[in-house]
Amino acid sequence: MEGFSETLLKNHFTLYQGYVTNTNKVADALSAMEGKTGTPEYAELKRRFGWEFNGMRLHEYYFGNMKKGGQLADGPLRKKITEDFGTYENWEKDFRATGAMRGIGWVILYYDGAGKRLFNCWVNEHDVGHLSGAVPLLVMDVFEHAYMTDYGLKRADYINAFFKNIDWKEIEMRFARK
Repeated sequence: MEGFSETLLKNHFTLYQGYVTNTNKVADALSAMEGKTGTPEYAELKRRFGWEFNGMRLHEYYFGNMKKGGQLADGPLRKKITEDFGTYENWEKDFRATGAMRGIGWVILYYDGAGKRLFNCWVNEHDVGHLSGAVPLLVMDVFEHAYMTDYGLKRADYINAFFKNIDWKEIEMRFARK
């Protein structure tokens, strides 16, 4: 992918593999805790599971919505973006601005089926800040591991590289499945 070194991608995939491994370990540990549901150990594992699982799944969305990029075609998703943000450019400006905010986390373009609206949201931690019932369409990782190797503190340069690699066909398929 343009703008992403082999070292950065290898490190990022290794981090993702840790989430997969830990999700499975925590799920197995919870399965083995029959009769211990009232213990602090059980409660901590239940809390930890959301962190590990969402870390795994958000990375799958992130990696899945990137490859050699292109343009968003005229179609239902572009129409919905224009309807909810005024123009595609307004949406992109908002998404980029959300990604440039100080802090670590994720930027997610969500579709809320109940309200029939798109939202760009900041998710601070894997397990905190998600829109209940909303479908993630486009996910951008803005934890430092996603860009520091290649871009240092230049998050805006990383966001530019991210936009060059968005797989709009994948995002359109996610929107169609909503």
